[in-house]
Amino acid sequence: TSSFNTISSLKKTKKNKDHHYTDVHGLPCIEKIVASVDETPEPISTNISGTIPEWISGNFLRNGPGKFEIGNNKFNHWFDGMALLHQFKIAGGQVTYKSRFLGSDCYTANSENSRIVVSEFGTVAMPDPCKNFFQRFLSRFELPKASDNDNVSFVTYKGDYYVSTETNFMHKVDPETLETKEKVDWSKFIAVNGATAHPHTDPDGTTYNMGNSYSAKGAIYNIIRVPPTKTTPENPEETLEGATVVCSIPSVDKARPSYYHSFAMSENYVVFIEQPIKMDLLKIVTGKLRGKGISDGVYWDPKLETIFHLINKQTGKVRPWSRMPLNSWESQFLLKLNSVKYYEDGLLVMDLCAADDGKAINNYIVQNMRKSGEALDEVYNTMCRVFPRRFVLPLNVDKETPCGQNLNSRPDSTATATKTAKDKVFCTHEDLHDEELHSYGGLEFPQINYAKYNTKPYRYFYGCGFRHLVGDTLIKMDLQGKKMKVWEHPGLYPSEPVFVPLPGATEEDDGVIMSVVITPNKDKSTFLLVLDAKTFKELGRAEVPVNIPYGFHGTFNSTMTHRRYLSENKLEAH
Repeated sequence: TSSFNTISSLKKTKKNKDHHYTDVHGLPCIEKIVASVDETPEPISTNISGTIPEWISGNFLRNGPGKFEIGNNKFNHWFDGMALLHQFKIAGGQVTYKSRFLGSDCYTANSENSRIVVSEFGTVAMPDPCKNFFQRFLSRFELPKASDNDNVSFVTYKGDYYVSTETNFMHKVDPETLETKEKVDWSKFIAVNGATAHPHTDPDGTTYNMGNSYSAKGAIYNIIRVPPTKTTPENPEETLEGATVVCSIPSVDKARPSYYHSFAMSENYVVFIEQPIKMDLLKIVTGKLRGKGISDGVYWDPKLETIFHLINKQTGKVRPWSRMPLNSWESQFLLKLNSVKYYEDGLLVMDLCAADDGKAINNYIVQNMRKSGEALDEVYNTMCRVFPRRFVLPLNVDKETPCGQNLNSRPDSTATATKTAKDKVFCTHEDLHDEELHSYGGLEFPQINYAKYNTKPYRYFYGCGFRHLVGDTLIKMDLQGKKMKVWEHPGLYPSEPVFVPLPGATEEDDGVIMSVVITPNKDKSTFLLVLDAKTFKELGRAEVPVNIPYGFHGTFNSTMTHRRYLSENKLEAH
């Protein structure tokens, strides 16, 4: 039975006494979405149907797990699989595909030993069976080493491409060959023990990120700034030189800092969201001794509030605003919808994807994703849905600001911000959707026309509807009226949509949406989908004759300039 017959059961959003958020039945099994595949290091042709616009020229790069077992050892969590990098090279209306496993130290060590040697988020590396009993016993007392399995995203710093996860390691990658060039350690440049896989970039190329550090005083959240260009442009070996810490924020609970996947940024501010998804540091450092992964130390505490910390990018000064408990949390897949806009009326507008509890991160174990029948339905129904929301944060709050009145003066927004104490503003959100989105299971993997509209007012965002454990529809949301356009097809599972603008575009949605669509119940028929971003109609697809697992994030590395586009189309610049 297809999940498309259960739309009405998705209307429920509140948890009932059985801890169910929805009452969906008959979800199709998607176990092949987390099946290991071989790499395809040499380019192969794809089968084109429809039309791939000829103005699209460049590499669509994707990252995600591609190998879920090493020898007889199996990874436990979806996030643990070995990083597989994908490239769809597009030129002249044609597409080729290739993929390579990231040449990380953990991939090399795992492969050489034919077992899992490096622990991951949900998987603990077992002691070397060749060691004697005493050596194996002592090895359980070693502190866990950070993995360099960068399987989350492609990011850019100073014009170079890197693949990243949430540890202190990244790898520089050649976007043309997918060759692993260099391992880069954040802690060699600044005092952090890791960084997110989702930095934000200013128009001039300055890049901001966040990372934790740990000391005897407890956990600290750090705002990081990386300069836009290399200090010595002729030096291809330069990586994160010049990176600085803009601001450091002590964790409210020194031994249990919040987990965060991303943050928000405006022209003048960074917003860090300290949420009730907590990391028990004692559990994490003793995980190997107890035979438990990092995931065992990550938990949701509904008794806590979520705090918005506003940091001035120029001065590093912090202002904390807090909002109600149990309202929402930053989604584990929060990416680029957290565009923050600064308005002259002294308000900062923050959009994000959020849910009413934070337990989903621990539900994505490989065993759950391979379930079928009622067991699969049960996993889905106990997971909270994710929805796009808007918060409006007042910037000019001081001791003269009256308590008890809504400080959001924007007539087009129902979000509220009310001063309740000297240093506290209580915020509630506005939904960036209407009831229709509930029937599509909420929205994840949010994206905007980032290059032109990040930190500015915008009208459209794109994402995946989630009527399954992974995306099963593509959605375009128009904030004028909160109306949706949807691309869907039974049995097809589209991944994160990426917006590619038409060179010289004058309208926000002039361009295309690209998404890799997975076909778990049809062998070797995965395809790159290209939609007209304006109409959301399919323009074409490029079918790949290999299987590809469902991945996480990607980016488009364009080689088409506005001038070249005008020249090839015999147009004049205006």
